[in-house]
Amino acid sequence: MKIKYIALLIFPLIITSCCGTISNAKKEYNISKATTLKSEWKSNPKEWFLEKDTLRGTGGPMHWAVIQSKKKLPKNYEIDFKVNMTRESLFEVMLNIDKENYIRTYLYQIDQNIVIGRGVYNKNSDEYGKRGGPTLFKKTMKLENNKWYSVKIKVSNNQLFFSVDNETFLECSLEKSNLSQQGKLGFLTNGEAKIIDLTIKNIE
Repeated sequence: MKIKYIALLIFPLIITSCCGTISNAKKEYNISKATTLKSEWKSNPKEWFLEKDTLRGTGGPMHWAVIQSKKKLPKNYEIDFKVNMTRESLFEVMLNIDKENYIRTYLYQIDQNIVIGRGVYNKNSDEYGKRGGPTLFKKTMKLENNKWYSVKIKVSNNQLFFSVDNETFLECSLEKSNLSQQGKLGFLTNGEAKIIDLTIKNIE
């Protein structure tokens, strides 16, 4: 009887640890240690690294710095964090990465917009046409370097919600816009970006 009871306690822990998604229903996911970053994310350690509680990426206009999770995002999820673009003009959240395709949700200083787009990223090439992609939806927002922005992204029932500072909002249907409906998570910068207070959680 005791063995059965112990087995019932251990089984959910095994399921959780072997889960193929970046978060599960019972907890929020965040990056708190350099060892977590190394074991659960794919990146060049010279381009993305953890400094205390800050995830920092450094790239350039000709070579975008990308970090990608090894596990998939849940079907329905919510992502919250704060970002500071300390250099250059582009910071991008790469959603539902499926092979080379993904959803672009980004802050773009040159056009002063937040954007949802269809993206492609080839990790072996910096050629034009093998990274980035077309804009589908955009909204004007004043963006500048060395300022913290609160970003919230939610995907629920194939509907994507993207907001910055709870002031500027974009929304679209993944199905109607022919966007990837499931995949991994990534971050991209063409300069330097800092991320704090990152949480990813599964939602019902």
